[in-house]
Amino acid sequence: MNFWEYLGSRHQQLLADAYQHASAVFQCMVVATVLGVLIGVAAYRSEWAGNLATTATSTVLTVPALAMIGLLVPVVGLGVAPTVTALTLYGLLPVVRNAIVGLRGVDPALVDAARGIGMSGPARLLRVELPLAWPPILTGVRVATQMLMGIAAIAAYASGPGLGNEIFRGIASLGSKNALNQVLAGTLGIIVLALLFDAVYVLIGRLTIPRGIRG
Repeated sequence: MNFWEYLGSRHQQLLADAYQHASAVFQCMVVATVLGVLIGVAAYRSEWAGNLATTATSTVLTVPALAMIGLLVPVVGLGVAPTVTALTLYGLLPVVRNAIVGLRGVDPALVDAARGIGMSGPARLLRVELPLAWPPILTGVRVATQMLMGIAAIAAYASGPGLGNEIFRGIASLGSKNALNQVLAGTLGIIVLALLFDAVYVLIGRLTIPRGIRG
């Protein structure tokens, strides 16, 4: 059976796996983005706090994905829980780092002007600082999403959802007639999903970032 015949015979399962993969990454990125921005907002004014936030989130990336999921299984069990936890943790660093960089890069004169017209601190943050910091934050979200697409495949090790199951099935049956087809289908599916997500982020950037401040 060639690759295209394999896709035709397994397209329903592959589409279901692709949906689960995309859904897991999307949901984890929403959580990681919210948490990352909140951490960035709490830490960007202090050099010490900013360094601590960046160091703490970057430390997570030093733990191999397979080891991270293995460590989480005894705590949260098999399936979706270790996948969601691991992906959220891995997604934090790019968002936190870019949120801090973006907020620190806002022109102080604009913040002073907003203060001068009577804006409160929260209003300045929401209406001036965060909108101006949004381009680097979105870049961090894009980087994190591409990273999580690959890491999510490892979740199959802990019975997690997604295209990683196809890859692991192929690896487990090396030498069989469909082993290569399974690995190739899972890998190409992840690449396609990553490209689609990135295209959506480009569109979001065009819709939400004024032309004058686009990088």
